[in-house]
Amino acid sequence: MSIEQLIILALIQGITEFLPISSSGHLNLLHELTNWGDQGVLMDVAVHAGTLVAVVAYFRQDVWRLILGGLTLLKGEVTADGRLALYIILATLPAVVVGYALLQSGAIEALRTAEIVAWGNLIFAGLLWWADKTGATEKKVGEMTWGQALAIGVAQMFALIPGASRSGSTITMARWLGYERQDAARFSMLLSIPVILGAGLASTFKVVETGNFELGMDMVIAATLACLTAFGAIAIFMKMLESMSMLPFVLYRVVLGIGLLVWVYWL
Repeated sequence: MSIEQLIILALIQGITEFLPISSSGHLNLLHELTNWGDQGVLMDVAVHAGTLVAVVAYFRQDVWRLILGGLTLLKGEVTADGRLALYIILATLPAVVVGYALLQSGAIEALRTAEIVAWGNLIFAGLLWWADKTGATEKKVGEMTWGQALAIGVAQMFALIPGASRSGSTITMARWLGYERQDAARFSMLLSIPVILGAGLASTFKVVETGNFELGMDMVIAATLACLTAFGAIAIFMKMLESMSMLPFVLYRVVLGIGLLVWVYWL
């Protein structure tokens, strides 16, 4: 892998993983629009590890409280943090079940096209705009219920469609349920931790099975770049949500979707 490909891959993963613009869609486009081959399982592990470190570092206080809340659950005590930890587990299950089914059937590969990315961006950008515009802005994460956590988890399933965006889908549902923008984004990012961890572990198991442990320094560079860019992207995104709506991300996705459709159907 060339240094240019390595840097671009890490930057795309780091910037897009937590923004509501679809990281998988952008990575698919990287392969569609260039002659670069697939980055391989090892590089997937590296960039996912980098983004995982970034989100845990940024939300380190929340993560620590979730850990303590989970430990109190083992003692039979249910605290607010322990309940939130259970909500995150519950919201993770739908995507795990559906993702496993799609992976086993091979159907997930059929979704990796520029056309799907285009329509995914347009449709889910529209839903994000609608939910952000019409949803109330009053609820905090501490007010979440079991049903609402499950609804956000069901929304996360659509992230399996390239272009739909995991972050975008979960924030859309949270906004529709009435959560403040920052709280919607916060829950979405905390929810990403088990998802990214699961993806990283699955990729690691593949590496162990094949015995392919090459790329050493390339993986370190990719993980570091992905971590730094992801941390910066999270910080900027959360700051932006203090005073603005999701409209800039919606407009970006609409322009991207239309541009891709023009490229697919007419060029």
